[in-house]
Amino acid sequence: MKRHTEQRTQNVEVTPLTKRAFRSTRGLTGGLAFLLMGALATVGLSACGSPAYTYVADSSAKTYYKVPAEWHQISQKELDAALKAAGGSSDGIWSTAFDAGAAPSGGNFLAPSISKPFVFAEVGTLSSTVSNELSYNMLRDFMLPVTSDSRQQDAAGGFPLTDFKQLRDQVISGKQGVHGVRETFQYTFPGGVADTFDETVLTNDDQTVVYFLMVHCTNSCYAQNQNNINTVMSSFTVGSPT
Repeated sequence: MKRHTEQRTQNVEVTPLTKRAFRSTRGLTGGLAFLLMGALATVGLSACGSPAYTYVADSSAKTYYKVPAEWHQISQKELDAALKAAGGSSDGIWSTAFDAGAAPSGGNFLAPSISKPFVFAEVGTLSSTVSNELSYNMLRDFMLPVTSDSRQQDAAGGFPLTDFKQLRDQVISGKQGVHGVRETFQYTFPGGVADTFDETVLTNDDQTVVYFLMVHCTNSCYAQNQNNINTVMSSFTVGSPT
């Protein structure tokens, strides 16, 4: 059996994710406007019985990933509210999220102290100016500051997270020129809670589209759920899945 839902919305200019979160307006985030990318289809597949995974596809961008079937999809309305609470307008934004917790909430988008993984994904187009300037370091700093220069600049501007520790810095080379990075790192929130963030940020051959997937939770949660998290992150595919 297949479960198939599809949502279509018109392309609109929106506030970038990074500006909605903690980041100061600079670099990749400065003046960057995302456009909504097509339809999101969520499909659960199994030969019989309950499916093992929920398969998520942005069909227009040919982007795919999967999450364990028991993880809960956050409604678009609730996720939009969480993105607005993070500091910007979410009107018209393409996004999807899943929460592995027993009480799933869009508020866990960037919340500290969550003991189960939270997944967020987004696809967006880049302006010609940003496309021409895009680098691997800009991809590393897409969501939160990762590179040394970015961390120093953001700290001087009042960025609230501290005690950065990098666990993975992997360059990805995919089919048909798709390329990017996977970054895994830890930050401590105000109040002393330490979170692990696992992010994949990809762009296409001509650097006109960005594909973003993030999983985060507390350090202990990440260690306990590392196999499932790695399955989610490793499943992230741009282009044909075969």
